[in-house]
Amino acid sequence: MSPDSLQLAGSAGQSFTAAVVLSLAQDGVLGLDDKVSKWLAHERWIGRLPNHRDITIRTILNHSSGIPDHTQDERFLQTLRKGLRTNPDLRLSPAELVQFVLDKDALFAPGRRFAHSDTNYILAGMVIERASGSSCFGELVRRFLEPLQLSLTGPADRRGLPSLSTGYVGAGNPFGLPRKTVSRSTLAVNPMIQWTAGGLVSNPRDLARWAKVLYEEKALKKPYLEDLLGSVVTDRQGRKYGLGVQIEDSEFGPSYGHDGWFPGYRTRMTYFPKHKIAVAIQVNTDDQIDTRQLVLSLTRKLIQNKPR
Repeated sequence: MSPDSLQLAGSAGQSFTAAVVLSLAQDGVLGLDDKVSKWLAHERWIGRLPNHRDITIRTILNHSSGIPDHTQDERFLQTLRKGLRTNPDLRLSPAELVQFVLDKDALFAPGRRFAHSDTNYILAGMVIERASGSSCFGELVRRFLEPLQLSLTGPADRRGLPSLSTGYVGAGNPFGLPRKTVSRSTLAVNPMIQWTAGGLVSNPRDLARWAKVLYEEKALKKPYLEDLLGSVVTDRQGRKYGLGVQIEDSEFGPSYGHDGWFPGYRTRMTYFPKHKIAVAIQVNTDDQIDTRQLVLSLTRKLIQNKPR
């Protein structure tokens, strides 16, 4: 491991996907309250999507759409397990990922409550590509990664990713992966299974810089925090979620950020607006490690040593 080592960022990548959507909205290309069906009307399966008549771009970004999570479907898990045995390069297209939730009952009516679903962000990626006419990752690089010089962040679009740290998978992982995720500089599984629901390699330095820029409202030309933090739903534990952002209370006041999981890796980035401090941590194992407590412990030391 070195200061420039990369790791899979998991769902922390959803903060980037939501930012691309906000950028397109500022450009007048789409609206956050557009119906998803407006942009995906050409898909033959759209009428089979739970809540398809009522879900909006805003409700998929804040996970209040009521759409089930395809990653929890046993058919999806079986497909991945088989792929690991016969074709580790297996990549399911966005439309193929959505197939696992079609014709299912919605979890609840749109906007009623919160349930994290990677399917929401697969749909967001499809909307981005339809609205922009270009690839999601291309838009991300052009709009954020290059201008902000986040050189240690990029698309996890292949198994061979330079500078990728070896991840270590915990016992009982649902995909049947080997303990070590990387062999001969190649991942055991195609990371494109996450696409815009994660789909990035990154580094704590970049993630801390991204959190500070994003949550200090400096990532876009026009104000956007009202949408980012105001489009809030609350889960059953009382935690709040905006557009690709987890909003929590802490001993240091409110915090904004996101955690992430990918087989063999854990990520957490957090910004504390009261202290204007951003902290990011990545761990190359998906064992049960409390990354939130790690962030709080580090933040405590940063505040204690902060020049007055």
